[in-house]
Amino acid sequence: MEDNADIRVPVLVVGGSLVGLSTSLFLSRHGVRHLLVEKHSGTSAHPRGRGINARTMELFRTAGAEHAIRRAASVLEDNQGILQAESLTGGNYNWLIKSIDPSRALRRFSPTGWCLCSQNNIEPVLAAQSGAQGADVRFSTELMSFDQDATGVSAVVKDLKTGVHTTVRADFLIAADGPRSPVREQLRIPQTGNGELFHNVSVTFRSERLPEVLGDLRFIVCYLMRPGADGALLPVDNGTQWVFHAPWHPDRGEMLEDFTDERCVDQIREAIGVPDLDVEIGGKAPWHAAERVAERFSAGRVFLAGDAAHEMSPTGAFGSNTGIQDGHNLAWKIAAVLDGSAGMELLDTYEAERLPVARATSERASARSAEHSHPGYAPPPTMGGGPGSGVLTTAMGYCYPTGAVVGGDPSRPVIPEALRLTGDTGTRAPHMWLTRAGAGTGAGTGSGGGAGERISTLDLYERSFVLLSGTGTPWQGAARLAAAQLSARLDAYTIGSGPGADLRQEEGADWAGAHAMDPAGCVLVRPDGFVAWRSEGAVADPRATLLEVLSTVLRRT
Repeated sequence: MEDNADIRVPVLVVGGSLVGLSTSLFLSRHGVRHLLVEKHSGTSAHPRGRGINARTMELFRTAGAEHAIRRAASVLEDNQGILQAESLTGGNYNWLIKSIDPSRALRRFSPTGWCLCSQNNIEPVLAAQSGAQGADVRFSTELMSFDQDATGVSAVVKDLKTGVHTTVRADFLIAADGPRSPVREQLRIPQTGNGELFHNVSVTFRSERLPEVLGDLRFIVCYLMRPGADGALLPVDNGTQWVFHAPWHPDRGEMLEDFTDERCVDQIREAIGVPDLDVEIGGKAPWHAAERVAERFSAGRVFLAGDAAHEMSPTGAFGSNTGIQDGHNLAWKIAAVLDGSAGMELLDTYEAERLPVARATSERASARSAEHSHPGYAPPPTMGGGPGSGVLTTAMGYCYPTGAVVGGDPSRPVIPEALRLTGDTGTRAPHMWLTRAGAGTGAGTGSGGGAGERISTLDLYERSFVLLSGTGTPWQGAARLAAAQLSARLDAYTIGSGPGADLRQEEGADWAGAHAMDPAGCVLVRPDGFVAWRSEGAVADPRATLLEVLSTVLRRT
């Protein structure tokens, strides 16, 4: 099949939902040709998966998609918080979370913020953004079979509109094909975790009078707790379009067919507290909350991402964000292997880094559902919070103690008790505002941008490694020599306040202190924005040191 393949691409992505489309965008940004196949006829038509955390928005920011996503999300930009109430007419409200960032602490850590954008709104943006950069995205196309050998993956895909089968030969396959992943099942990769947690039926409906009932209330979700008529209410446009998540109990013999339009109308009216509320049912979609993590995230040249790799309770929106970050982690590593700057062993670090994050985050998501008394969820009595229980810490503070890093602490918890982003190896690099003093001095490919542009340090990290150092140190020259010797993509910038700096820090800022080192040190940041290595001070031979560090991170022999 390899010699007679109809299509030859470096990467085949299976699954064109939120994670698959995000991965496609990230691959496109690295210039990696790929084919994405999705068996459904188009992007999601059902409003779901709406919470995009700040870390994911950082990724979309560097990928050039943030503004388009925020335009798609503009109708819900004023909605904040998670509300709990017995009904919406009793006046007895309890804000579980009043505001995502009440003290505006996030501004210290990130150049962007969270975004409320439903999956049916964000997916078309991602498809358009990736397609504009050359991605081959094919809906109504299903993966029928695949096998792999030492040099690649051979697959057969079917056009569901025409019935035509096409053979595909790829170097790698990324499976973002959902929680029932056929790819994972063929690979016989088992899962661990608490299994199914609860089941819901997501009901879209139209109501013109509901805004009158809500008045000035604006929320992300409202948990309605009336006994016998509990559920979760979510706004789609704060006007006439809404979603209601009705608990479903198949363990009690309840069938999906039992959720008739009449039953749904009655339950929505009773839950909201308005017996004659106008309710016009639009559609229904079952969904299942579960805590499962695959025991392996890869097998040979095949990689699992998103729900194929891990399922999480929806509370906190950790699942989709974790999946998008899977794709981001994997994209730069595949790009480095394909361009020859990294050894194949670099791809082993995908599982080493992302699997522990998935386990820790899935546990946190289940605990969050217990804390919020999510409708339909009856958690074990022992379920609780614990270290790393804060949403911001979980979303931004996770780290890679081992993997494609040098000098990490293997004993460090994957999710810490408190958010601390000060340049430690394996953590997301610190955010600082800088001003471009010139065109930059790239040791590899430049990052673009003009003089006088105000940027975040995070804006530097996407397509290459980046070395930051102070003016008057030998690090930049050493980086140029090391990058040339390894043919690696590495940009080097000096930061300071004087005229010799590539990037000028704002008055009163201390870039070295923000990275917990003295001005003679440097920090090496990976394309995904995580610190690969840090030198807290000067070294005797900067070129040799960088050469050894880069060779280790990139798994060069």
